[in-house]
Amino acid sequence: MKDRSLVQIALYASLVAALGFIPPIPFAFGVPITAQSLGVMLAGIMLGPWRGALAMLLLVFVVSLGAPLLAGGRGGLGVLTGPTVGFFLGWPLAAFFAGLIAQSLRRLPLMAATAIGAFTGGIVVLYLCGIAGFKLVTGNGWIESTLTMAVFIPGDLVKVVITCMVAQAVYKGMPQAVATRAT
Repeated sequence: MKDRSLVQIALYASLVAALGFIPPIPFAFGVPITAQSLGVMLAGIMLGPWRGALAMLLLVFVVSLGAPLLAGGRGGLGVLTGPTVGFFLGWPLAAFFAGLIAQSLRRLPLMAATAIGAFTGGIVVLYLCGIAGFKLVTGNGWIESTLTMAVFIPGDLVKVVITCMVAQAVYKGMPQAVATRAT
């Protein structure tokens, strides 16, 4: 079982890295729209809270070592000084809470539990981290930082829907692959 968990953790870290190869859509204030937060949501929902968080910790570690796996080919310690640092460092927490919430709601229909979990982890928790990091790096106030980040919420809501659709499709063919549904 340990080998399987290690493979799953590496697989989801790789999935988020691969999503970084989708070209980001740049914004003037330095925070691009990327597909990587979709992978963070999926990691939490599909692997559960602990393995999802470990997958994201693995990716944070590898990127911090210099692997250019973030959107736009970024990597190294320099990402810790950029305006996206809060989002980047928030990935493990976001995956953890997405998985924890979905797992705690497993008595609900899969789509509902997944939507609430992905929204809570992938938007609420991730934005709390992202806004705090943006505020710290830019020196902006809380309100200005929050309003700056608000433009990303519609795109992330689409990612919640995609996460639900993927979880539903996987669950139909391989129920054991959705750890947050395990009893």
